[in-house]
Amino acid sequence: MQFPVWPYLNQPIFNRNHQAIYNPWRFWRTYQVRFLERCWLREYRPEEHYKS
Repeated sequence: MQFPVWPYLNQPIFNRNHQAIYNPWRFWRTYQVRFLERCWLREYRPEEHYKS
């Protein structure tokens, strides 16, 4: 996984509902955690060719 430059640069800076993360290391860590949470929330579906 590479650093998400575009999401980092497109953070809403003047939005009161969303706090921008200016530290790239902190943004990277937060992005990884959110990515992992989205993966956990996805519904698991086995691939068709593995079914018996």
